[in-house]
Amino acid sequence: MNDPSAGTIVVWIVVALIAIFVIVSLVKAVRIVPQAVSLIVERLGRYSRTLDAGFHLLVPYVDRVRAGVDLREQVVSFPPQPVITSDNLVVSIDTVIYFQVTDPKAAVYEIANYITAIEQLTVTTLRNVIGAMDLEQTLTSRDQINGQLRGVLDEATGKWGIRVNRVELKSIDPPASVQGSMEQQMRAERDRRATILTAEGVKQSQILTAEGEKQSNILRAEGEAQSAILRAEGEARAILQVFDAIHEGDPDPKLLAYQYLQMLPQIANGTSSKLWVVPTEFTAALGSIAKGFGGDGAPAGPAGAPDEGGPEGRAPRPRVERERPALGEQALTDPAEALAEARRQAEAATADATSAGTQSGMPFDPNAERGQRPGGGTVPPTQPGQRGPEPRPLGGATPPPAPPTGPGTGGPAGEEGPDAQQ
Repeated sequence: MNDPSAGTIVVWIVVALIAIFVIVSLVKAVRIVPQAVSLIVERLGRYSRTLDAGFHLLVPYVDRVRAGVDLREQVVSFPPQPVITSDNLVVSIDTVIYFQVTDPKAAVYEIANYITAIEQLTVTTLRNVIGAMDLEQTLTSRDQINGQLRGVLDEATGKWGIRVNRVELKSIDPPASVQGSMEQQMRAERDRRATILTAEGVKQSQILTAEGEKQSNILRAEGEAQSAILRAEGEARAILQVFDAIHEGDPDPKLLAYQYLQMLPQIANGTSSKLWVVPTEFTAALGSIAKGFGGDGAPAGPAGAPDEGGPEGRAPRPRVERERPALGEQALTDPAEALAEARRQAEAATADATSAGTQSGMPFDPNAERGQRPGGGTVPPTQPGQRGPEPRPLGGATPPPAPPTGPGTGGPAGEEGPDAQQ
């Protein structure tokens, strides 16, 4: 027992035990709390204080850390829950809750498991809210449901030291049969909208087509009216020219007889002709033909007509000067007035087409009608030495007929008038 080596060993053992005790005490006394975490400290089994983030010292073997509480916002997703709507349809609703611990002491001592409590409270509140709505309202009133759930949960979890920030319905799944009916309804609605849009497009297209045809018909009628007026004036002047040329040329019976012979095949032309119209001067024409070819024929004219002279050297008959008759008044409307009226109608049609195109989303392009407006023109010039119809202005009155140039008119031919031959 008095061995010095045994005493030394005992001393070292005691020193080691004291060192271990000191180290364990220091470990238990020093606490470093991280950010956004709170520690609940109990002293001899009772609540002592709450440790926030930072460095803290505890009384070893007297103070004990009960629990650590996370102060950050937490997200909890609950499994889908079957809920019955007011129209007796079972829908499956999946919810997500965002909450945050505001009082660590209440979260630890007021309730055993606040996450399970929040889940059960969410299910019961959701069934109460959805039970007062039908399926259509449930699918279209998510914001209203979220607001009601948040209000009830926040009020119930306030005494637990928990604040509910958001409640979201992640999914609402109706029964399969109801989903099929909803898809058919949606498809029918989309088909209805497509049909309406197609009908609107067809309507706008037909309106624009009708307006274009109206404007085209107006411009075409205007051109045909102007063309008919100019053609009639040209034919009238041609008739006057031929009439003057015939009377100035003073044709003899031979020429008339030759014209009769040329006309006879045209009269007899046609397989269905059963009746011939013979002119009253036909016999006189035959006599003139016979006389012209040196035969003895019938007299050249009607009974009692004076002798007009022939190839026997008799004096030619005197020329009877005739004044060219003036053209009559036009039966059509004044071209200027017709042109102004057609342009007014074309502008109105263009305005209507532009309005219709704007309502359909396609504005009217003014360049589309460029080139369709008729421009004023003149009658092409005639060959040199011939008298052609003078151009007639569209906006003015009918030009006066040209003065005759035959003999006895005092025209360019240089002959004297009728008074000079008397």
